[in-house]
Amino acid sequence: MSYSEQALEALQNNDLDSYQKNLKLAEAQDDDELLFSLAEEIYSLGFADDALQLYRKLLKRYPDEDELRTYIADILITQDETDKALDYLHQIQPDSEFYLNSLLGQADLYQTQGLTVVSEQKLKEAEKLAPDEPVVKFALAELYFSEGKYAEAIPLYLALIKQGKLNISNVNLVERIGVAYANVGNFENAIGYLEQIQPAEMSPAVQFETGFTYLQLKDYKKAIALFETLRDTDPQYSSLYPYLGQALEADHQPEAALRTYQEGIGIDEYNVTLYLLAAKLAEQQGDQATAIDYLQRGHQANPDNLAVITQLAAAYLRNQQNQAVVDLLTPYRNEHETDGQLDWDLAVANARLDNLTEATADYKQAYSSFKDDPEFLKEYILFLRETGSVQATLPLLRHYVQLAPNDDEMIYMLEDLEDLEDQ
Repeated sequence: MSYSEQALEALQNNDLDSYQKNLKLAEAQDDDELLFSLAEEIYSLGFADDALQLYRKLLKRYPDEDELRTYIADILITQDETDKALDYLHQIQPDSEFYLNSLLGQADLYQTQGLTVVSEQKLKEAEKLAPDEPVVKFALAELYFSEGKYAEAIPLYLALIKQGKLNISNVNLVERIGVAYANVGNFENAIGYLEQIQPAEMSPAVQFETGFTYLQLKDYKKAIALFETLRDTDPQYSSLYPYLGQALEADHQPEAALRTYQEGIGIDEYNVTLYLLAAKLAEQQGDQATAIDYLQRGHQANPDNLAVITQLAAAYLRNQQNQAVVDLLTPYRNEHETDGQLDWDLAVANARLDNLTEATADYKQAYSSFKDDPEFLKEYILFLRETGSVQATLPLLRHYVQLAPNDDEMIYMLEDLEDLEDQ
């Protein structure tokens, strides 16, 4: 037996001392072909450092063997020595038969470093060298998919499927293209692929995407069935609850939808969407108090969320809780960029509370956002008249009448003011 064979036999017998002894003898006395085979074997058994040592020794003897550089780079990558791995891959020149391997390895490394633009460049170069090579198309498709560039990934996955490649590196390409189609809004094509996958074989992410696709296609019962299956197998998958609730609402099951939103809040108390959906549903059922309660809880969960702030202020206004509007919006507006709707809501609340100075300032601030909104303008004009600022309404009235030429009440008001101005 060669020393390489004896080293492997020692490993099989868990005799590490004998293994190390025969490894050294093999390096010194076995031929290079045996050493190459030994390096492959011990690397597959987890002895990466010893394999790396053998490959480096062989590379010194055969500096033109780029295949050795690819093996060394592979080991260095597993050891998180990415810069050293890149050094070896960069040594492989374009005229080498292993240049394609080098480009693929470089692309993978650059992607792990977040340098996706460089990674794409390497893969594009590889695609020019081997336009029909499935591994290259797959790598480029996966890069686009991971970056959310689904429109770019789809034709690559399609080309692979046409080549008869349905699974590469344990990735289901039918699943991938279905999810990609769903993410670009082509739900008809998406479901055609996703329905080819047995539910038991779907990952939670694909179950979610399939349920979402059914929801977009208004196939609510199928959406509900998939979301409920996902909930039963993985209740912590918090993203499903808003969509399951919406599917139940669309299927005329409001009580079940509200329970779903409540369940989702229990799983993820910071998911503001759930509070908004629950509040909207409660309001539709005429339960204003419950709607406000959900919005208040959503505000507690995320005090800076503008959607919750806006909806809560509107709910307070509808229920004549004017001081609550002031208490909610004043500190928020002091700490954030001005939002025209919040200015308007504050103006209404302060006017109702007879806080006329504050209301005047609020209306003035809201004006820049709503100067072409007839509803706002009319309200602002009437407020100014009630507070005695009659002359200030004239330019606003003229603009309003241009926007709403059929409002006789405001036309008469404008004519009266213009008559007064002419006297």
